[in-house]
Amino acid sequence: MKFNSLSQLIRFLQDDLNVPTNSITLVLRQRELSLNTLPMLLWQYGLIDLQQLDRIFDWLEAR
Repeated sequence: MKFNSLSQLIRFLQDDLNVPTNSITLVLRQRELSLNTLPMLLWQYGLIDLQQLDRIFDWLEAR
């Protein structure tokens, strides 16, 4: 995963969706992480809801 893309996604999660840093850090510890799996893991762990998941995928698609 490219660092710049990841940092942009993290900034979006924190600034636009108000996802706590510790939630993001928990998911970033996963071995098989990509821009597409990060949102799914956040949702599977109950750290974001379905509306937030949709917004993340919309953001990723617009990029």
